[in-house]
Amino acid sequence: MSRLVRSRILPYFTKPSTGRPFSSSTVSAAAPPKEPIVATDALLNDQSPPPPPQSSAPSPGARKSWGLFKFGALAAFTGAIGTTAYATYAYSLDEVEQKARTLRAISKYSVGDGASDFEKFQALVYSTLMKVPVKTIELYMDIRREIEEQVRGFTEPSSEKLLPDLHPQEQGVFTLVLDLNETLVYSDWKRDRGWRTFKRPGVDAFLEHLAKFYEIVIYSDQLNMYVDPVIERLDQKGCIRYRLSRAATRYLNGKHYRDLAKLNRDPSRIIYVSGHALETSLQPENCVPIKPWKLENDDTALLDLIPFLEYVAIHRPADIRPVLSSYQGHDIASEFIERSKEHQRRMQEQRQHNRFWRR
Repeated sequence: MSRLVRSRILPYFTKPSTGRPFSSSTVSAAAPPKEPIVATDALLNDQSPPPPPQSSAPSPGARKSWGLFKFGALAAFTGAIGTTAYATYAYSLDEVEQKARTLRAISKYSVGDGASDFEKFQALVYSTLMKVPVKTIELYMDIRREIEEQVRGFTEPSSEKLLPDLHPQEQGVFTLVLDLNETLVYSDWKRDRGWRTFKRPGVDAFLEHLAKFYEIVIYSDQLNMYVDPVIERLDQKGCIRYRLSRAATRYLNGKHYRDLAKLNRDPSRIIYVSGHALETSLQPENCVPIKPWKLENDDTALLDLIPFLEYVAIHRPADIRPVLSSYQGHDIASEFIERSKEHQRRMQEQRQHNRFWRR
């Protein structure tokens, strides 16, 4: 009976490992001790971090070679810039072109048919090596020519002929070039009214009278957006034939100069009148300086100049430049009046002398 009970109860207290019933000898074997359960974060904290990846450091020899390469590249770049800057400063484009022709001739070096193979090979190597500086100079010339053309568009007058050809019937007519600011008008700005432009005393009579004798041209260093509206209001009777603004000037050393040689007119028949004539023109021999006008109410400079300009237009000297040089250091308007009086006095004495001998 007891043997039957043990066979029925013992299977509930034992765990089969292979699906087969355990024997009594298996039950009596001692079970191995179980390991305690440890939290996952504790395991993670206890683990040591993985070692960093090993980077292969360059050797001292490779580091030194790389430094020498960078230094050589920087030195070559600096030398190229210095050579280019010196060539641009010391030589014009034509001079560089002459030197380039010499290098081209050297690069075409050749030997005669009777030369040895070594001499032919040497000539070939020499010619090949000389092509490198030739190509470099040609590239430099192309870049410099392009840059100079772009710069010339800002510094040179907009055209080689700023005025159209003179009519054949007006070949003997003189051209009177007038400045605008402080010569014919004056622009003034005040906080309460902004910009205002004032006409110089006598400017209307000056323009209207001399338009009968001269081709009148306005030549200003101001922008055309300023010049055009001022002349539209100033010249109501159409006495001014042409107007030139800043685009027609030559820019040198930070200033805009009037280049009278670009007017497409005979230089011997050009007169330039300005309050700053000698400072703003590249041809001082054609200048007639007058006092700059700055809103003086009693100014008569333009009217005083009419007799001289009328005399020149009527008598038409062959070249105005020697005439103007004779007035150098003098106020032309007042000096002309004195010379006119002296001439009249001499003429009067001559007439009296002739009358005396006739008696």
